[in-house]
Amino acid sequence: MGAIPTQRETVSRATGAPAHPAGVSVQECARAHVTLLGSSLAPGAAREMVRAALADWSALGLPGTEQLTEHLAADALVAVSELVTNAVVHAGTDVEVVCRLEETGTLVVEATDHHPSRAPRSGDQEAPHETPEYGRGLRLVAALAEAWGITYRPGTKTVWARLRAAGAEAAEAAEAADAVRTAGRVEAYAEERDPRSTGSPAGLPPRREAGAGRRGVRDREWLGRGALSFLAEASDLLAGQLDEDLVASLTGQLIVPRLADWCAVWLEDESLGRGAWSDAPGAVVGARLARVWHGSESHIEELRRALEKDPPRPRDPWRSGPLAHPWPGEALGPDGTHGAALAYRLVAGGRPLGTLVIGRAGPAGFPDEITGLVEDLSRRVALAIGAARQYARQATISAVLQRGLLPGAVAEIPGVRSALVHEPCDKGGPSGDFYDLFPAGDGRWCFALGDVQGKGPEAAVVIGLARPWLRLLAREEYGVPDVLDRLNQLLLDDATEAADAAARALVAAGGPPVAPGDGPQTRFLSLLYGELVPHDGGVRCTLASAGHPLPLLLGPDGVVRTVAEPQTLLGVVEDATYTSETFELCSGDTLLCVTDGVTERRSGSRQFDDGDGLATALAGCAGLEAGLVAERIRRLVHEFGARPPEDDLALLVLQAE
Repeated sequence: MGAIPTQRETVSRATGAPAHPAGVSVQECARAHVTLLGSSLAPGAAREMVRAALADWSALGLPGTEQLTEHLAADALVAVSELVTNAVVHAGTDVEVVCRLEETGTLVVEATDHHPSRAPRSGDQEAPHETPEYGRGLRLVAALAEAWGITYRPGTKTVWARLRAAGAEAAEAAEAADAVRTAGRVEAYAEERDPRSTGSPAGLPPRREAGAGRRGVRDREWLGRGALSFLAEASDLLAGQLDEDLVASLTGQLIVPRLADWCAVWLEDESLGRGAWSDAPGAVVGARLARVWHGSESHIEELRRALEKDPPRPRDPWRSGPLAHPWPGEALGPDGTHGAALAYRLVAGGRPLGTLVIGRAGPAGFPDEITGLVEDLSRRVALAIGAARQYARQATISAVLQRGLLPGAVAEIPGVRSALVHEPCDKGGPSGDFYDLFPAGDGRWCFALGDVQGKGPEAAVVIGLARPWLRLLAREEYGVPDVLDRLNQLLLDDATEAADAAARALVAAGGPPVAPGDGPQTRFLSLLYGELVPHDGGVRCTLASAGHPLPLLLGPDGVVRTVAEPQTLLGVVEDATYTSETFELCSGDTLLCVTDGVTERRSGSRQFDDGDGLATALAGCAGLEAGLVAERIRRLVHEFGARPPEDDLALLVLQAE
């Protein structure tokens, strides 16, 4: 087997200009670089780095900056956005971004990832033995760059593009490339600007008035070069949006001014049914004009008022293709007296979701290619709106479920200050962490902090089972160890019943018998449970930890100690017996209870509680009141790692006054 090459370079040239090969010295006058986390924020951060670098270099008057033009700067922003997006999506690692300016005025942008086994992909058909060289938006890079390519090194892959300053000959081609550049800028700038604001997207030139002949030429040029890339980039831009109003806003930015002079998006309330049209001519019950977009900001308000008076007419939701819509001529000024408007129904999953209306001034109207392209785009818009609504429904259900699983308020205990922090990792689903602090009668108050195995519906089932039973057993005057004993048996019995029910259902359906371990999983639960009894001179605390991070007690002198012994998880061992510890919470003592989202918070290979990190953090809270202790621990946990927490986080602070 031959030796593995230390470097391999694949080059694709958009023109006949050669790219500089490895080992050839190229004199450059400026260089900027940044390392970005592999997230959806990386493309925007890369654009900001390039934008700031070009501004700084120009201000310093570095060699080569005299060749920089607005077109070249805009192309560089689009190119770096595409390269970084490609790296994030297809490699999934951190991305190193470099921007270089050569003395000739040529800009070189590079994006390096750390997953070279994944090559940029394309829809193009490649020979089986060839490595695909196109990524999600690399056709756009190829259209803008003098040359681009891929350089492989051990452990990394770099995709680069060279963009040369336009000379006299290239200036004539700039107009033809304007459509490709414009389509790319919509994606490159969309998230840097409030999509609900008015006017043209940041960085886009104002719409130029053109005659029908000139517009037809630009349409043909763009349809020939940029249509496929436009739909691909539009799909990517819309797919990740979880708010239907944001989808409507982005739709306006995508369409205007490239495909139409203006557009509007109506959104309908699905709960009213498909035939929910009012008696007023053309009005839809529950429909609202979510977004109006025009190339000229001064026309937006008048256009909105005109469209609200004349909404889309009722039509068969299953009929494909556009229908003519009345032209709102008076709202568009003297230059917009005549024109064509088309309405597209937005349907996804068999559900009518709204209507997209586009308009173009002038006698020529819309060519068939444009109407077909907008029809394709409208399907993508409908899918994005449907997905956003599904997410909103799920988030609403989860929020209602979460509110039902947690107490509406925590009890106030005489002589004890308390503070809670509860931060679910998944904002769209029920948390696996739960808490409670409630009166148990006869001068007793009980508290609990638990963590269920898993998240989502399974976690909700266990929390919905455990928390009410905790309250019931406590109010029946069971002691702390007895409560844990009975809750452990309850979880085991419930898991057995669930497994039996699943097996019976499978057999009834004609399926094979369930093998051991293939049925519903045992519902594990770690729990810290305790009882507080205030009395003259302090508070008596009795608690037990079942597979939970041990509670810490901070004294007024700053000394920290654990106040429980580790024991088995609940729902694991049949007939487990639990024990408890009792101690006094004296004046100024602070008890800290946390879930493993605190102790196991990661920063690389390290955890927050390594080397008694939590005890050290708590010792630094001496003299603080309960609320400040909770906030400080929460802040330290968040600041421990560069990335957001990947687990639910909950902590409870109890402090004797």
